[in-house]
Amino acid sequence: MSDRRTLRDRLRGIAREAAKFGTVGAFGFLVNVLVFNLCGQAAGLAPVRSGVIATTAAICTNYLGNRYWTYRHRDKTGRSREAGLFLLFSCVGMVIENGALALSHYGFGFTSPLADNLAKNVIGLGIGSLFRFWSYRTWVFRAVDENGDEDEDGEPAPPVRAEV
Repeated sequence: MSDRRTLRDRLRGIAREAAKFGTVGAFGFLVNVLVFNLCGQAAGLAPVRSGVIATTAAICTNYLGNRYWTYRHRDKTGRSREAGLFLLFSCVGMVIENGALALSHYGFGFTSPLADNLAKNVIGLGIGSLFRFWSYRTWVFRAVDENGDEDEDGEPAPPVRAEV
């Protein structure tokens, strides 16, 4: 019997992982939108500054959720490496997210709170989230098998069952 997983098993695993990632992301989204609007509307900060503060708060929320729930089965030996890569890829996502906001607000002149929220929290966050999902599962939260070797598809290999 082969120890290689079928395509169906791999897709099922990725779908489960994407659902958890999405749930963590939903909490991060709520933090992001709440902090963004508090900074922009209540505190009167500039849109991109509000976006950076909001995204930073969401990054902290998402790291905890992803490390301790979505990717809890992944390699935990290199926490400083993991945290550094998480921060790096999160910052790239932050640039994507707030770049969309800056382009909309300053480039195209869409300056209403609704336009700022759509640019940052729908378009920018959507594109940034796709990038983050790919980079986190590929580089940050790596999978290892029982021997400590990384699996080529990013998932731990299933245990081999002996045939009777």
